[in-house]
Amino acid sequence: MSIGIFTDKERPPTIDQVLEAIGPKRSAWEKLTRFIQEEFAAREEFRFYGKNYGWALRFRKGGKALASLYPAETSFTVQVILGEADVKRARGLPIGKHVRQIIEQAYAYPEGRWLFIPIQSAKDVRDAQQLLALKFSAERQ
Repeated sequence: MSIGIFTDKERPPTIDQVLEAIGPKRSAWEKLTRFIQEEFAAREEFRFYGKNYGWALRFRKGGKALASLYPAETSFTVQVILGEADVKRARGLPIGKHVRQIIEQAYAYPEGRWLFIPIQSAKDVRDAQQLLALKFSAERQ
């Protein structure tokens, strides 16, 4: 089973197809993408990540990955990669139980923890925004 709904490598989705697919999570998608665009002036593009992930809207800033959004049927998942120093800082943020659990259960790769956050609520969107702000502030130092 794929994390995203668009898994045909030969057919990247359009933004209209994405918005139709995610349905009730459209406002959360728009809020998060607007935040990323306004706060980080990140470059965005659709990118295919293989049959297990499908197509995602990827955001990059200064040549580095900031986040990827994987559209699914009536929902979407945000991927954020945090280095271990960022994970320590994230533990001090006022984030919800859902995202805190994702951080703690994520495997620690050498490049950091790959957080896949299924957006279930407005709190999840705010938590993702906090993690992105933390990640970007750490990269600027």
